[in-house]
Amino acid sequence: MFRETVLTPADLIWPLFIIEGEGQEEPVESLPGVSRWSVDGIVARAKEAIDLGIPCIALFPNTPSKLRSDDGREAYNPDNLMCRAIKAVRDACGSDIGILTDVALDPYTSHGQDGLLDNAGYVVNDDTVAVLVDQAVNQAEAGADIIAPSDMMDGRVKAIRMALEMGEHPNVQIMAYAAKYASAFYGPFRDAVSSGGLLKGDKKSYQMDPANALEALREIELDIAEGADSVMVKPGLAYLDIIWRAKEAFGVPVFAYQVSGEYALIEAGAAAGVGDRDALMMEKLIAFKRAGCAGVLTYHAPVAAKMLDG
Repeated sequence: MFRETVLTPADLIWPLFIIEGEGQEEPVESLPGVSRWSVDGIVARAKEAIDLGIPCIALFPNTPSKLRSDDGREAYNPDNLMCRAIKAVRDACGSDIGILTDVALDPYTSHGQDGLLDNAGYVVNDDTVAVLVDQAVNQAEAGADIIAPSDMMDGRVKAIRMALEMGEHPNVQIMAYAAKYASAFYGPFRDAVSSGGLLKGDKKSYQMDPANALEALREIELDIAEGADSVMVKPGLAYLDIIWRAKEAFGVPVFAYQVSGEYALIEAGAAAGVGDRDALMMEKLIAFKRAGCAGVLTYHAPVAAKMLDG
């Protein structure tokens, strides 16, 4: 009766990993309970999400190595793995499920960086933005509802917003990864999309210093000014203060990504007897809502939704 914060399945977004083939499921070893799915499996998961009351899925491709290149050109191939999955879900589910798509080049580059590299191996901002725009429009054409640029290049939100408007996709939203930190919690995700072993160097030249909070607010303010409909803080639990400050400062929908390392620690802790898995999971998810999140991307989405529905 006195509970201040309420979590429902409608607060959850389910991240899903796509692989080539048909009838394929590949468990991700570093993410217990999480698998990569072929397109038909992604459709089945989308239907499951609808039944559970989860309003949106987030798609991430595991691009075959032969299609990865220095320039990431597979990102704007209209028949790439991401676009085929978008179209299949849209054909099977219509508008009953939201489709959020990742915009960044790391699943498509042979070097594992989110952008293009110069001769010195440094990620170049403006040339990368031009490719990200093509990637975003490609996904919108396939039927994406929400474009989520996770690359952290400067100016990409404005460029994508302009391209969507000019390409007759004014209703496609942008959820900007506005405060994405150079975190140690991303390892299992990179395993899931097979970019970790390819990564040359690190991403500290464009992802944020975990010690910085005011910079996060500046980045969020810029993305909102450039046309973002909502913003993301990533990772989640270690940055609840950023979520709260963003919500208080700007009043826009703020989402958190409970990233792969955060998920894996819950599973590992429960397996080691630290605590009950479901209790650990729900306590952390409610913390995101209490901090001000409009929603949470979490690999625990189907498990949590079943508990909340029950």
